[in-house]
Amino acid sequence: MSMIRDLRAAVRPSLRTSLRKNSTPYSGYDATRDPSASSAVVDCAVYRDGRRLVAPAAPTPHEAMLQVREEGGFAWIGLHEPTEEEFAGIAREFGLHPLAVEDAVHAHQRPKLERYDDTLFTVFKTIHYVEHAELTATSEVVETGEVMCFTGRDFVITVRHGGQGSLRALRHRLQDDPELLAKGPSAVLHAIADHVVDGYIAVAEAVQDDIDEVEIDVFSTPAKGSARGSDAGRIYQLKREVLEFKRAVSPLLRPMQLLSERPMRLIDPDIQKYFRDVADHLARVQEEVLGFDELLNSILQANLAQATVTQNEDMRKITSWAAIIAVPTMICGVYGMNFDHMPELEWTYGYPMVLGVIGVVCFSIHRILKRNGWL
Repeated sequence: MSMIRDLRAAVRPSLRTSLRKNSTPYSGYDATRDPSASSAVVDCAVYRDGRRLVAPAAPTPHEAMLQVREEGGFAWIGLHEPTEEEFAGIAREFGLHPLAVEDAVHAHQRPKLERYDDTLFTVFKTIHYVEHAELTATSEVVETGEVMCFTGRDFVITVRHGGQGSLRALRHRLQDDPELLAKGPSAVLHAIADHVVDGYIAVAEAVQDDIDEVEIDVFSTPAKGSARGSDAGRIYQLKREVLEFKRAVSPLLRPMQLLSERPMRLIDPDIQKYFRDVADHLARVQEEVLGFDELLNSILQANLAQATVTQNEDMRKITSWAAIIAVPTMICGVYGMNFDHMPELEWTYGYPMVLGVIGVVCFSIHRILKRNGWL
């Protein structure tokens, strides 16, 4: 049990750096050994008693399956974006259900857990945080991929879609823990689930930083001449990215709960207990993502309210200056009627007096409006 207790430490990478590793084919696999071998296979290995069997060259999926059926252990085959033709042979070899095979080839599936005879088919959405110097209205914040996992009594087949979510480092860490791998395919399934959920935690922390940055910008004093509504595009873009994040997290919670609560023949009882830990972490991430969505709604409403207030302030200023300008316009309009009998037109001090009246009235109106906060 102590071996299982150390599972998370064995398979959990550092949070943010785990999502930034580029995916590269595993160097131990040589597809040229067999012309019929799928070019989509990035690694194929047989494990017995928790250790990878060493051979001059990695076996083909067919050879791995024959070796497992004859000598025991289990095979772990990793594929990257296989075509229907590339995956057809493997599907026949391991007796995979056609519906699951179709989902694995075409991707774009919701996270789910399905059982087909003696095979569990699990779909994970991987999330990668896209680094950016500055969040803009067109910034891509998260990038998604998919990992499908076929789990049988003596095999694990992982199908990966997208440029992120490589399982190469995870495989190496598991190979460094023979006692864990001795638990069989269910240990691999748990390690993948834990790896994916740890990625969610890392992305959630990074997205939280972006939301904090937007929140500070919205509620800080705007620079002179800047518009309050200029952050609306950034907020809306961030909401779209959070929505994509939520679509990856929320549907996966129920499958993880089933793996942790419902007894299954293909899941080792010792491993099953630790799916509960994955489900707990996933539930926490889901709460954070839902909180992100609500917080962004509040920030967006606050930003729009501030933009409305700014527009109202501008309208009051325009109205105030229009009221001040109306005074000389009115007076000049009266004296521009050119009547014959206007005594002030022939008075020596008429012109200075009118200018003085205009100045005093305009100054008084300006003072009143300034005192009331209109200017």
